[in-house]
Amino acid sequence: MFRLDGKIALVTGGSRGIGRACCEALGAQGATVIVNYRNGEDAARAVVDAVTAQGGKADASGFDVADGPAADAAIDAIAKRHGRIDILIANAGIAIDALLLRQKDDDFTTLWRTNVLGAINCARSASRSMMRSRWGRIVFMSSVVGEMGNVGQTAYAATKAALLGAARSIAREYAGRNVTANVIAPGYIDTDMTGGMSAEHKEQLLRLVPLGKIGAARDVAAACAYLVSEEAGYVTGQVLRVNGGMYM
Repeated sequence: MFRLDGKIALVTGGSRGIGRACCEALGAQGATVIVNYRNGEDAARAVVDAVTAQGGKADASGFDVADGPAADAAIDAIAKRHGRIDILIANAGIAIDALLLRQKDDDFTTLWRTNVLGAINCARSASRSMMRSRWGRIVFMSSVVGEMGNVGQTAYAATKAALLGAARSIAREYAGRNVTANVIAPGYIDTDMTGGMSAEHKEQLLRLVPLGKIGAARDVAAACAYLVSEEAGYVTGQVLRVNGGMYM
């Protein structure tokens, strides 16, 4: 079940955290995984090695998703090299936290270019191959705060909420070509992004999680493996929440 043999999967921001877990999960299911990174080629190569060590196939591709022309050229090159792109996990994202009165315009612009335009750039580019193949899976990586909000994250939450509308619109546009578009909204997950929180902040967050524990990147990756599978072919325009009940 959920096998991906012969599929070509591009995971943006795949060199660490949730992105790395997704790369390893898709590779384990038989997909050829393209590990995208903006900085840190060594980390991306380590993910490639991890995928191949478990018997999978992987390659690395460095480009900035926020740079539309560069992303388009890189994705086109991937499609030509591998014959097509079947799966896109638009996971690359950044967080710049600040109270609204202190949020700089440049911060919001940077967040928007990476978290929203970056995802849409990649979806637009990868979808050309999917449309020709009449099969495709697009997954945007949002966040629980995109639905419930959070103090000090107005700009970040706005970018993550925007992905819901984008995915649902893409789902409607491409449904006739058997291309689905869905969103995963992780909650409190143990990653580098949450690792820098104070112990007090972590404890406050845990009190909001009915399951009473922090999630792992592999929990998100498992949801991803389902959404991109053949078995999820009748699921599109949906938000799959992996948050321990933090938001229902």
